Amino acid sequence: MKILVTGGAGFIGSHLVERLLREGHQVWTVDDLSTGKKAFLNAIISHPRHHFVHGTVLDRALLKELIQQVDLIYHLAAVLGVKNCVEHPLKVIEGNIDGTRNVLELAYPERKKVIFASTSEVYGKNSRLPYREDDERVLGSTAIHRWCYATAKALDEHLCFAYAKQGLPVTVLRYFNAYGPRATATAYGGVIPRFVTAALKGESLEVYGTGEQTRCFTYIADTVEGTFRAMSPTADGFVINIGSNRPIAIKRMAEMVKQLAGSDSPIVTIPYERAYGRGYEDMMHRQPDLTRARLLLKYEPKVDLETGLTETIRWYRQLLTDGRSDR
Repeated sequence: MKILVTGGAGFIGSHLVERLLREGHQVWTVDDLSTGKKAFLNAIISHPRHHFVHGTVLDRALLKELIQQVDLIYHLAAVLGVKNCVEHPLKVIEGNIDGTRNVLELAYPERKKVIFASTSEVYGKNSRLPYREDDERVLGSTAIHRWCYATAKALDEHLCFAYAKQGLPVTVLRYFNAYGPRATATAYGGVIPRFVTAALKGESLEVYGTGEQTRCFTYIADTVEGTFRAMSPTADGFVINIGSNRPIAIKRMAEMVKQLAGSDSPIVTIPYERAYGRGYEDMMHRQPDLTRARLLLKYEPKVDLETGLTETIRWYRQLLTDGRSDR
């Protein structure tokens, strides 16, 4: 199959491209390298079935040309990260909505299936656990920039299902805290990259808030497995949670990283206000219901947290040994 991956030089995208090539597909990768890195594709950049295009999903002419050549589109290109939401909300809103609209509008006449990468952020502050795909969303005030990413992604989902109603094959995947090699602290902004970087550099591991908040972290191999399986027609017209359903407190995560890295770094708690400014809101717990993923995709996360963290730390240690930063 001929497949387009937008954001294919990013953390999840680069791993997905490698998987698609291993499965025998022909892949076009488009990325503007604003957060992705061409180095992430070094192992397959010259693969005879891989075509890298330095470009953006905001370029409609380029996107139209690429979509006409393929059978299916994975739309992973996005502007993400809590820090971006707080500091550059307009960039987050326009970057996510405009790009997704372009992909859907151009895929529709060709009836090319679109698999859209969404986020667990859309559930917002809903306290009902575990999150089912049809649960209500509970978001904060529109004056709080924290929620602009969740809002933009939710609107993207609405666009997906509006086009699905018109006959476009669409699947929406809601990722839960993917981590692993290539999830860099500067580009991806996740808590695990921050902790691992600090632990290996002998710096303080900064836990925002009380550290009692819990999340379910998903190793990249499991994230990619669910993403790959979404090609199945059984997933058409559905939104599906992709993640692990084993929660861990953020402070406990910091302790695990410190132990596995053999680090003497201190663990300190930082008020949200100091990290993100006044008015920042967060949710205490977040956990997916994987019933639909199991039913439609036969998906089951397999990599335990200790194994995944060990691999992630090994990748970062090599990065630092080679004298490179994660920038």
